[in-house]
Amino acid sequence: MTRKMAQQKEVTNKVEWKIKVADGSSKDLVPESEPAGRAWFGIQGLITGLVLKVGKFLKKSRDIAEDDPRKVIHCLKVGMALTVVSLFYYMRPLYEGVGRNAMWAVMTTVVVFENSVGATLCKSLNRACGTLLAGSLAVGVHWIANQSGEKLEPYVNGASVFLLASAATFSRFIPTVRARFDYGAMIFILTFSLISISGYRVEKLLRMAHLRLSTIALGGFMCILISILVCPIWAGKELHLLITRNMDKLAYSLDGCIAEYFNNSGIPMEKLQGYKCVLNSKATEESMANFARWEPAHGHFKFKHPWRQYLNLGASMRRCAYCIEALNGCINSENQVAESLKQHFNGVCLRLGSVSSTVIRELAITMKTMKKSPKIKYLVKEMKNSVQELHNEVGYLPNLSSPPSSTEAIIPLVEVIPIATVASLLTEVAARIEDIAVATEELAKLAKFKPAVEKIPPH
Repeated sequence: MTRKMAQQKEVTNKVEWKIKVADGSSKDLVPESEPAGRAWFGIQGLITGLVLKVGKFLKKSRDIAEDDPRKVIHCLKVGMALTVVSLFYYMRPLYEGVGRNAMWAVMTTVVVFENSVGATLCKSLNRACGTLLAGSLAVGVHWIANQSGEKLEPYVNGASVFLLASAATFSRFIPTVRARFDYGAMIFILTFSLISISGYRVEKLLRMAHLRLSTIALGGFMCILISILVCPIWAGKELHLLITRNMDKLAYSLDGCIAEYFNNSGIPMEKLQGYKCVLNSKATEESMANFARWEPAHGHFKFKHPWRQYLNLGASMRRCAYCIEALNGCINSENQVAESLKQHFNGVCLRLGSVSSTVIRELAITMKTMKKSPKIKYLVKEMKNSVQELHNEVGYLPNLSSPPSSTEAIIPLVEVIPIATVASLLTEVAARIEDIAVATEELAKLAKFKPAVEKIPPH
Protein backbone atom coordinates (compact mmCIF):
# COMPACT_ATOMS: atom_id res chain seq x y z
CA MET A 1 0.00 0.00 0.00
CA THR A 2 2.75 2.38 0.96
CA ARG A 3 4.72 1.59 -2.22
CA LYS A 4 1.67 2.27 -4.36
CA MET A 5 1.06 5.67 -2.73
CA ALA A 6 4.72 6.63 -3.28
CA GLN A 7 4.43 5.73 -6.97
CA GLN A 8 1.25 7.79 -7.30
CA LYS A 9 2.98 10.75 -5.58
CA GLU A 10 5.95 10.46 -7.94
CA VAL A 11 3.62 10.42 -10.93
CA THR A 12 1.65 13.45 -9.77
CA ASN A 13 4.84 15.48 -9.18
CA LYS A 14 5.73 15.12 -12.89
CA VAL A 15 3.84 17.38 -15.28
CA GLU A 16 3.39 15.90 -18.74
CA TRP A 17 2.13 17.68 -21.85
CA LYS A 18 0.94 15.93 -25.03
CA ILE A 19 0.86 17.62 -28.43
CA LYS A 20 -0.27 16.37 -31.83
CA VAL A 21 2.18 16.40 -34.69
CA ALA A 22 1.50 16.56 -38.46
CA ASP A 23 1.12 12.77 -38.95
CA GLY A 24 -1.68 12.63 -36.36
CA SER A 25 0.35 10.97 -33.62
CA SER A 26 0.94 12.50 -30.17
CA LYS A 27 4.22 13.42 -28.53
CA ASP A 28 5.08 13.87 -24.86
CA LEU A 29 6.90 17.05 -23.76
CA VAL A 30 9.18 16.35 -20.82
CA PRO A 31 10.17 19.43 -18.70
CA GLU A 32 13.85 20.33 -18.37
CA SER A 33 15.76 19.12 -15.41
CA GLU A 34 15.88 21.46 -12.40
CA PRO A 35 19.69 22.18 -12.36
CA ALA A 36 19.61 23.28 -16.00
CA GLY A 37 16.62 25.52 -15.33
CA ARG A 38 18.28 27.16 -12.35
CA ALA A 39 21.45 27.75 -14.36
CA TRP A 40 19.46 29.37 -17.15
CA PHE A 41 17.58 31.63 -14.77
CA GLY A 42 20.90 32.57 -13.14
CA ILE A 43 22.38 33.55 -16.49
CA GLN A 44 19.27 35.58 -17.27
CA GLY A 45 19.61 37.38 -13.94
CA LEU A 46 23.26 38.21 -14.60
CA ILE A 47 22.50 39.56 -18.05
CA THR A 48 19.58 41.62 -16.74
CA GLY A 49 21.68 43.03 -13.90
CA LEU A 50 24.50 43.92 -16.27
CA VAL A 51 22.09 45.66 -18.65
CA LEU A 52 20.58 47.66 -15.77
CA LYS A 53 24.03 48.73 -14.52
CA VAL A 54 25.07 49.82 -18.00
CA GLY A 55 21.81 51.75 -18.32
CA LYS A 56 22.39 53.52 -14.99
CA PHE A 57 25.96 54.33 -16.00
CA LEU A 58 24.82 55.83 -19.30
CA LYS A 59 22.10 57.83 -17.58
CA LYS A 60 24.59 59.18 -15.04
CA SER A 61 27.00 60.07 -17.83
CA ARG A 62 24.25 61.90 -19.69
CA ASP A 63 23.30 63.83 -16.55
CA ILE A 64 26.93 64.89 -16.02
CA ALA A 65 27.20 66.03 -19.64
CA GLU A 66 23.93 67.97 -19.44
CA ASP A 67 24.88 69.54 -16.11
CA ASP A 68 28.26 70.81 -17.41
CA PRO A 69 28.76 70.51 -21.20
CA ARG A 70 32.29 71.89 -20.79
CA LYS A 71 33.39 68.48 -19.51
CA VAL A 72 32.44 66.95 -22.84
CA ILE A 73 34.31 69.73 -24.65
CA HIS A 74 37.39 69.05 -22.50
CA CYS A 75 37.31 65.38 -23.50
CA LEU A 76 37.19 66.37 -27.17
CA LYS A 77 40.11 68.78 -26.66
CA VAL A 78 42.22 66.01 -25.12
CA GLY A 79 41.41 63.74 -28.05
CA MET A 80 42.35 66.51 -30.49
CA ALA A 81 45.72 67.11 -28.79
CA LEU A 82 46.54 63.39 -28.71
CA THR A 83 45.65 63.05 -32.38
CA VAL A 84 47.97 65.88 -33.37
CA VAL A 85 50.99 64.62 -31.39
CA SER A 86 50.34 61.05 -32.59
CA LEU A 87 51.12 62.23 -36.12
CA PHE A 88 54.79 61.88 -35.20
CA TYR A 89 54.15 58.14 -35.12
CA TYR A 90 51.81 57.95 -38.07
CA MET A 91 53.83 60.06 -40.54
CA ARG A 92 57.22 58.64 -41.47
CA PRO A 93 59.02 61.97 -42.13
CA LEU A 94 58.10 63.20 -38.66
CA TYR A 95 58.92 59.84 -37.07
CA GLU A 96 62.37 59.77 -38.63
CA GLY A 97 63.10 63.15 -37.05
CA VAL A 98 62.37 62.16 -33.45
CA GLY A 99 62.16 58.37 -33.52
CA ARG A 100 60.75 56.57 -30.52
CA ASN A 101 61.11 59.74 -28.44
CA ALA A 102 57.75 60.75 -29.93
CA MET A 103 56.12 58.71 -27.17
CA TRP A 104 57.22 61.42 -24.69
CA ALA A 105 55.02 63.92 -26.51
CA VAL A 106 52.08 61.55 -26.15
CA MET A 107 52.84 60.91 -22.47
CA THR A 108 53.20 64.63 -21.82
CA THR A 109 49.83 65.34 -23.44
CA VAL A 110 48.12 62.70 -21.31
CA VAL A 111 49.54 63.87 -17.97
CA VAL A 112 49.54 67.68 -18.35
CA PHE A 113 46.25 68.42 -20.15
CA GLU A 114 43.88 69.65 -17.44
CA ASN A 115 40.40 71.13 -17.40
CA SER A 116 41.48 74.77 -16.99
CA VAL A 117 44.08 76.85 -18.77
CA GLY A 118 45.92 77.65 -15.55
CA ALA A 119 46.21 74.01 -14.52
CA THR A 120 47.50 73.04 -17.98
CA LEU A 121 50.06 75.85 -17.95
CA CYS A 122 51.17 74.94 -14.43
CA LYS A 123 51.79 71.27 -15.21
CA SER A 124 53.33 71.93 -18.64
CA LEU A 125 55.86 74.47 -17.36
CA ASN A 126 56.59 72.35 -14.30
CA ARG A 127 57.28 69.33 -16.48
CA ALA A 128 59.47 71.26 -18.92
CA CYS A 129 61.50 73.02 -16.21
CA GLY A 130 61.87 69.86 -14.12
CA THR A 131 63.06 67.86 -17.12
CA LEU A 132 65.49 70.57 -18.26
CA LEU A 133 67.03 71.09 -14.82
CA ALA A 134 67.28 67.37 -14.05
CA GLY A 135 68.75 66.57 -17.47
CA SER A 136 71.39 69.31 -17.18
CA LEU A 137 72.45 68.20 -13.70
CA ALA A 138 72.44 64.52 -14.64
CA VAL A 139 74.66 65.09 -17.67
CA GLY A 140 77.07 67.14 -15.55
CA VAL A 141 77.20 64.55 -12.78
CA HIS A 142 77.63 61.78 -15.35
CA TRP A 143 80.61 63.59 -16.87
CA ILE A 144 82.21 64.06 -13.43
CA ALA A 145 81.67 60.37 -12.66
CA ASN A 146 83.35 59.34 -15.92
CA GLN A 147 86.34 61.54 -15.13
CA SER A 148 86.64 59.96 -11.66
CA GLY A 149 87.51 56.54 -13.04
CA GLU A 150 85.74 53.20 -13.07
CA LYS A 151 86.21 52.59 -9.33
CA LEU A 152 84.70 55.89 -8.15
CA GLU A 153 82.06 56.21 -10.90
CA PRO A 154 79.29 54.18 -9.17
CA TYR A 155 79.92 55.99 -5.86
CA VAL A 156 79.68 59.43 -7.50
CA ASN A 157 76.47 58.50 -9.30
CA GLY A 158 74.96 56.90 -6.19
CA ALA A 159 75.86 59.86 -3.95
CA SER A 160 74.41 62.36 -6.45
CA VAL A 161 71.13 60.45 -6.70
CA PHE A 162 70.89 60.21 -2.91
CA LEU A 163 71.62 63.90 -2.23
CA LEU A 164 69.60 65.51 -5.02
CA ALA A 165 66.61 63.14 -4.70
CA SER A 166 66.52 63.69 -0.94
CA ALA A 167 66.77 67.48 -1.32
CA ALA A 168 64.06 67.57 -4.02
CA THR A 169 61.78 65.37 -1.92
CA PHE A 170 62.26 67.61 1.11
CA SER A 171 61.40 70.68 -0.99
CA ARG A 172 57.97 69.18 -1.63
CA PHE A 173 57.17 69.66 2.08
CA ILE A 174 57.75 73.43 1.84
CA PRO A 175 54.25 75.01 1.51
CA THR A 176 55.14 77.48 -1.25
CA VAL A 177 56.95 74.83 -3.30
CA ARG A 178 54.21 72.27 -2.74
CA ALA A 179 51.52 74.70 -3.84
CA ARG A 180 53.12 75.69 -7.16
CA PHE A 181 56.03 73.41 -8.02
CA ASP A 182 55.19 70.00 -6.53
CA TYR A 183 54.75 68.37 -9.92
CA GLY A 184 58.00 69.86 -11.19
CA ALA A 185 59.91 68.51 -8.18
CA MET A 186 58.50 65.04 -8.81
CA ILE A 187 59.50 65.18 -12.50
CA PHE A 188 62.99 66.35 -11.47
CA ILE A 189 63.45 63.32 -9.21
CA LEU A 190 62.20 60.91 -11.88
CA THR A 191 64.25 62.35 -14.75
CA PHE A 192 67.48 62.71 -12.77
CA SER A 193 67.24 59.16 -11.46
CA LEU A 194 66.53 57.65 -14.89
CA ILE A 195 69.45 59.46 -16.56
CA SER A 196 71.84 58.77 -13.70
CA ILE A 197 71.34 55.02 -13.77
CA SER A 198 71.67 54.83 -17.56
CA GLY A 199 74.92 53.52 -19.00
CA TYR A 200 75.22 55.90 -21.96
CA ARG A 201 78.21 58.05 -22.74
CA VAL A 202 77.96 61.80 -22.31
CA GLU A 203 77.67 62.47 -26.07
CA LYS A 204 74.78 60.05 -26.41
CA LEU A 205 73.13 61.45 -23.30
CA LEU A 206 73.17 64.93 -24.79
CA ARG A 207 71.47 63.66 -27.95
CA MET A 208 68.87 61.74 -25.97
CA ALA A 209 68.21 64.68 -23.63
CA HIS A 210 67.79 67.05 -26.57
CA LEU A 211 65.25 64.84 -28.32
CA ARG A 212 63.35 64.05 -25.16
CA LEU A 213 63.13 67.69 -24.10
CA SER A 214 62.03 68.68 -27.60
CA THR A 215 59.20 66.15 -27.69
CA ILE A 216 58.10 67.09 -24.16
CA ALA A 217 58.07 70.75 -25.15
CA LEU A 218 56.07 69.86 -28.25
CA GLY A 219 53.44 67.96 -26.25
CA GLY A 220 53.18 70.70 -23.64
CA PHE A 221 52.94 73.45 -26.29
CA MET A 222 50.17 71.59 -28.09
CA CYS A 223 48.21 71.21 -24.83
CA ILE A 224 48.60 74.92 -24.01
CA LEU A 225 47.64 76.00 -27.52
CA ILE A 226 44.46 73.91 -27.68
CA SER A 227 43.53 74.75 -24.08
CA ILE A 228 43.68 78.51 -24.80
CA LEU A 229 42.23 78.61 -28.32
CA VAL A 230 39.45 76.00 -28.13
CA CYS A 231 36.67 76.89 -25.66
CA PRO A 232 39.07 77.96 -22.87
CA ILE A 233 38.15 77.47 -19.23
CA TRP A 234 39.95 80.07 -17.12
CA ALA A 235 40.62 79.17 -13.49
CA GLY A 236 40.59 82.86 -12.55
CA LYS A 237 37.14 83.41 -14.00
CA GLU A 238 35.85 80.26 -12.31
CA LEU A 239 37.21 81.49 -8.96
CA HIS A 240 35.53 84.85 -9.44
CA LEU A 241 32.19 83.20 -10.25
CA LEU A 242 32.55 80.81 -7.29
CA ILE A 243 33.01 83.69 -4.83
CA THR A 244 30.01 85.49 -6.33
CA ARG A 245 27.77 82.41 -6.10
CA ASN A 246 28.84 81.81 -2.50
CA MET A 247 27.82 85.35 -1.60
CA ASP A 248 24.34 84.77 -2.99
CA LYS A 249 24.11 81.48 -1.08
CA LEU A 250 25.08 83.21 2.16
CA ALA A 251 22.36 85.81 1.66
CA TYR A 252 19.71 83.15 0.93
CA SER A 253 20.78 81.07 3.94
CA LEU A 254 20.65 84.05 6.29
CA ASP A 255 17.19 85.08 5.10
CA GLY A 256 15.96 81.48 5.31
CA CYS A 257 17.29 80.85 8.83
CA ILE A 258 15.76 84.00 10.31
CA ALA A 259 12.43 83.52 8.52
CA GLU A 260 12.27 79.87 9.59
CA TYR A 261 13.02 80.73 13.22
CA PHE A 262 10.50 83.53 13.61
CA ASN A 263 7.83 82.79 11.02
CA ASN A 264 8.22 79.05 10.40
CA SER A 265 7.46 79.84 6.77
CA GLY A 266 8.71 76.54 5.31
CA ILE A 267 11.76 77.81 3.40
CA PRO A 268 13.16 75.10 1.05
CA MET A 269 15.95 73.12 2.66
CA GLU A 270 18.40 73.78 -0.18
CA LYS A 271 18.25 77.51 0.57
CA LEU A 272 18.75 76.96 4.28
CA GLN A 273 21.76 74.71 3.66
CA GLY A 274 23.45 76.98 1.09
CA TYR A 275 26.04 78.10 3.64
CA LYS A 276 27.51 74.57 3.60
CA CYS A 277 28.78 75.16 0.07
CA VAL A 278 30.75 78.12 1.43
CA LEU A 279 32.20 76.02 4.25
CA ASN A 280 33.33 73.28 1.83
CA SER A 281 34.87 75.55 -0.82
CA LYS A 282 38.24 76.29 0.81
CA ALA A 283 40.24 73.64 -1.07
CA THR A 284 38.61 74.57 -4.39
CA GLU A 285 39.35 78.26 -3.88
CA GLU A 286 43.00 77.62 -3.03
CA SER A 287 43.43 75.36 -6.06
CA MET A 288 41.79 77.85 -8.43
CA ALA A 289 43.79 80.77 -7.02
CA ASN A 290 47.02 78.80 -7.51
CA PHE A 291 46.20 77.98 -11.13
CA ALA A 292 44.92 81.50 -11.84
CA ARG A 293 48.37 82.93 -11.06
CA TRP A 294 49.78 80.96 -14.01
CA GLU A 295 47.26 82.33 -16.51
CA PRO A 296 47.88 85.27 -18.85
CA ALA A 297 45.63 88.32 -18.85
CA HIS A 298 42.15 87.52 -20.11
CA GLY A 299 38.83 89.34 -20.13
CA HIS A 300 38.45 91.65 -17.13
CA PHE A 301 41.39 90.03 -15.36
CA LYS A 302 44.62 91.84 -16.11
CA PHE A 303 48.20 90.79 -15.54
CA LYS A 304 49.04 90.40 -11.81
CA HIS A 305 45.40 90.35 -10.80
CA PRO A 306 45.13 90.11 -6.96
CA TRP A 307 44.12 86.45 -6.82
CA ARG A 308 45.43 86.09 -3.27
CA GLN A 309 42.84 88.59 -2.07
CA TYR A 310 40.13 86.19 -3.22
CA LEU A 311 41.40 83.76 -0.58
CA ASN A 312 41.09 86.44 2.12
CA LEU A 313 37.58 87.20 0.93
CA GLY A 314 36.69 83.49 0.96
CA ALA A 315 38.03 83.15 4.51
CA SER A 316 35.84 86.07 5.65
CA MET A 317 32.82 84.43 4.05
CA ARG A 318 33.52 81.12 5.79
CA ARG A 319 33.66 82.85 9.18
CA CYS A 320 30.24 84.30 8.42
CA ALA A 321 29.00 80.88 7.28
CA TYR A 322 30.05 79.33 10.62
CA CYS A 323 27.87 81.87 12.43
CA ILE A 324 24.94 81.11 10.11
CA GLU A 325 25.45 77.40 10.80
CA ALA A 326 25.17 78.09 14.55
CA LEU A 327 22.08 80.20 13.88
CA ASN A 328 20.58 77.36 11.85
CA GLY A 329 21.12 75.06 14.83
CA CYS A 330 18.81 77.25 16.91
CA ILE A 331 15.88 76.37 14.66
CA ASN A 332 15.75 72.73 15.77
CA SER A 333 17.01 73.35 19.30
CA GLU A 334 15.26 71.54 22.15
CA ASN A 335 15.17 74.76 24.18
CA GLN A 336 12.55 76.78 22.34
CA VAL A 337 11.85 80.38 23.24
CA ALA A 338 8.50 81.51 24.54
CA GLU A 339 6.14 82.81 21.88
CA SER A 340 5.77 86.14 23.70
CA LEU A 341 9.52 86.76 23.53
CA LYS A 342 9.65 85.59 19.92
CA GLN A 343 6.95 88.05 18.97
CA HIS A 344 8.73 90.79 20.92
CA PHE A 345 12.00 90.30 18.98
CA ASN A 346 10.37 89.38 15.68
CA GLY A 347 10.48 92.82 14.08
CA VAL A 348 13.98 93.91 15.05
CA CYS A 349 15.58 90.54 14.17
CA LEU A 350 13.86 90.31 10.80
CA ARG A 351 14.89 93.86 10.04
CA LEU A 352 18.53 93.16 10.93
CA GLY A 353 18.51 89.96 8.89
CA SER A 354 17.00 91.71 5.87
CA VAL A 355 19.53 94.55 5.95
CA SER A 356 22.42 92.10 6.45
CA SER A 357 21.41 89.93 3.49
CA THR A 358 20.95 93.08 1.40
CA VAL A 359 24.56 94.04 2.15
CA ILE A 360 25.76 90.60 0.99
CA ARG A 361 23.70 90.81 -2.20
CA GLU A 362 25.06 94.26 -2.96
CA LEU A 363 28.59 92.92 -2.50
CA ALA A 364 27.71 90.08 -4.89
CA ILE A 365 26.58 92.66 -7.47
CA THR A 366 29.90 94.45 -6.99
CA MET A 367 31.72 91.21 -7.78
CA LYS A 368 29.53 90.40 -10.77
CA THR A 369 29.87 93.80 -12.42
CA MET A 370 33.42 94.46 -11.10
CA LYS A 371 32.29 98.00 -10.30
CA LYS A 372 32.28 99.73 -6.92
CA SER A 373 28.78 100.13 -5.52
CA PRO A 374 27.88 103.54 -4.05
CA LYS A 375 25.29 101.88 -1.77
CA ILE A 376 27.64 99.76 0.33
CA LYS A 377 28.59 102.37 2.90
CA TYR A 378 24.97 103.40 3.39
CA LEU A 379 23.82 99.78 3.75
CA VAL A 380 26.60 98.94 6.24
CA LYS A 381 25.64 101.99 8.30
CA GLU A 382 22.00 100.90 8.26
CA MET A 383 23.09 97.41 9.37
CA LYS A 384 24.98 98.91 12.31
CA ASN A 385 21.87 100.89 13.31
CA SER A 386 19.81 97.70 13.26
CA VAL A 387 22.42 96.01 15.45
CA GLN A 388 22.13 98.85 17.93
CA GLU A 389 18.35 98.49 17.98
CA LEU A 390 18.76 94.79 18.74
CA HIS A 391 21.19 95.60 21.56
CA ASN A 392 18.60 97.94 23.07
CA GLU A 393 15.96 95.23 22.97
CA VAL A 394 18.32 92.67 24.50
CA GLY A 395 19.07 95.15 27.30
CA TYR A 396 15.43 94.95 28.25
CA LEU A 397 15.62 91.19 28.92
CA PRO A 398 17.00 91.41 32.53
CA ASN A 399 13.92 93.38 33.53
CA LEU A 400 11.68 90.57 32.29
CA SER A 401 13.47 87.88 34.30
CA SER A 402 13.94 89.83 37.58
CA PRO A 403 11.34 90.21 40.34
CA PRO A 404 8.94 92.92 39.23
CA SER A 405 7.89 95.87 41.30
CA SER A 406 4.43 95.77 39.79
CA THR A 407 2.04 93.09 38.61
CA GLU A 408 4.07 92.23 35.46
CA ALA A 409 4.60 88.54 34.77
CA ILE A 410 8.09 87.06 35.31
CA ILE A 411 9.71 85.20 32.39
CA PRO A 412 12.03 82.38 33.53
CA LEU A 413 15.70 82.83 32.71
CA VAL A 414 15.74 79.47 30.88
CA GLU A 415 13.30 80.87 28.33
CA VAL A 416 15.34 84.05 27.92
CA ILE A 417 18.62 82.31 27.05
CA PRO A 418 17.56 80.97 23.58
CA ILE A 419 16.46 84.37 22.27
CA ALA A 420 19.59 85.97 23.73
CA THR A 421 21.66 83.39 21.88
CA VAL A 422 19.91 84.18 18.60
CA ALA A 423 20.41 87.89 19.15
CA SER A 424 24.10 87.36 19.90
CA LEU A 425 24.55 85.26 16.74
CA LEU A 426 22.80 87.87 14.60
CA THR A 427 25.13 90.51 16.00
CA GLU A 428 28.14 88.32 15.20
CA VAL A 429 26.82 87.67 11.68
CA ALA A 430 26.59 91.43 11.12
CA ALA A 431 30.19 91.84 12.28
CA ARG A 432 31.35 89.09 9.91
CA ILE A 433 29.44 90.69 7.03
CA GLU A 434 31.26 93.93 7.76
CA ASP A 435 34.55 92.01 7.41
CA ILE A 436 33.33 90.68 4.04
CA ALA A 437 32.60 94.25 2.96
CA VAL A 438 36.11 95.34 3.98
CA ALA A 439 37.71 92.42 2.08
CA THR A 440 35.60 93.17 -1.00
CA GLU A 441 36.55 96.84 -0.85
CA GLU A 442 40.23 95.87 -0.65
CA LEU A 443 39.82 93.58 -3.66
CA ALA A 444 38.08 96.36 -5.59
CA LYS A 445 40.97 98.68 -4.77
CA LEU A 446 43.70 96.21 -5.79
CA ALA A 447 41.87 95.12 -8.97
CA LYS A 448 41.00 98.73 -9.79
CA PHE A 449 37.25 98.30 -10.07
CA LYS A 450 35.60 101.26 -11.72
CA PRO A 451 32.88 103.13 -9.79
CA ALA A 452 29.36 102.23 -10.79
CA VAL A 453 27.31 104.91 -12.48
CA GLU A 454 23.90 105.36 -10.90
CA LYS A 455 21.09 105.65 -13.39
CA ILE A 456 18.85 108.62 -12.63
CA PRO A 457 15.26 107.87 -13.66
CA PRO A 458 13.72 110.45 -16.02
CA HIS A 459 11.22 112.88 -14.48
